[in-house]
Amino acid sequence: MTATAPDLRPAPAPGPGPRATGETFGQTLGRLAAAQKGATGAPAYSRFVNRRLGRLLAAVAYHLGLTPNAVTGISAACTATGIALIALRPPTWTLGAVIAACLVVGYALDAADGQLARLRGGGSPAGEWLDHMVDAVKASSLHLAVLIGMYRNDLVEPALLLVPIGYCVVDAVTYFGTMLNEALRAQHGAPTRAQRSDQRPSVLRSLLVLPTDYGLLCCFFLVLGAPALFVPLYTLLFLAAAAFLLLASVKWFREIGRLPR
Repeated sequence: MTATAPDLRPAPAPGPGPRATGETFGQTLGRLAAAQKGATGAPAYSRFVNRRLGRLLAAVAYHLGLTPNAVTGISAACTATGIALIALRPPTWTLGAVIAACLVVGYALDAADGQLARLRGGGSPAGEWLDHMVDAVKASSLHLAVLIGMYRNDLVEPALLLVPIGYCVVDAVTYFGTMLNEALRAQHGAPTRAQRSDQRPSVLRSLLVLPTDYGLLCCFFLVLGAPALFVPLYTLLFLAAAAFLLLASVKWFREIGRLPR
């Protein structure tokens, strides 16, 4: 799962809303486009698709007067609906489309809450905490729902039930490792991923790490109605995520080892 790097900078005071400033929807989108966090390390879907969807939804939420925490709550509700359907309903093509829509919208709103916070003048520690707690729940519960769905509907041989279990572990560890890296960097005065916006991110790297992208996994639920296709694709994504975690862990350990004490 793609983890969003926390922005540990202090937040400024909230600014006036669009009614007070007379800002148009197009002007809001333009202001958001100029205030994006760095894309260093972001996989292709998250970088080129989800961030743009989040920008659009953040602008809508801004003009509706929603708070970032409200957007986080709506995101959590969309994602929870998709996860519950995976676990509780037998797989069909229609259900797969509904699940994918719930997960994609939930992920886009997950990108929108932070962008909305920047529009309003900056986020709060409580909002940052809420956002990442929801992400942490999502990182594990999605794969547990796949495990339950596979078991309840007798979709795979018992040995293949180890795949969602392993995926759950890999995503949880990847998420924790990403957050820990950022926290340790901030603690020791090194630039965090969120602060390295001046670096030109590599498009090739974004494409190479695409198999680890949570957004791509969301889209794969479109084929849930064909277990003979979904299960191999899901397994391949798990293997790619596990390989990424292994390689990234070696890199992270070396980078953290070079931090000043």
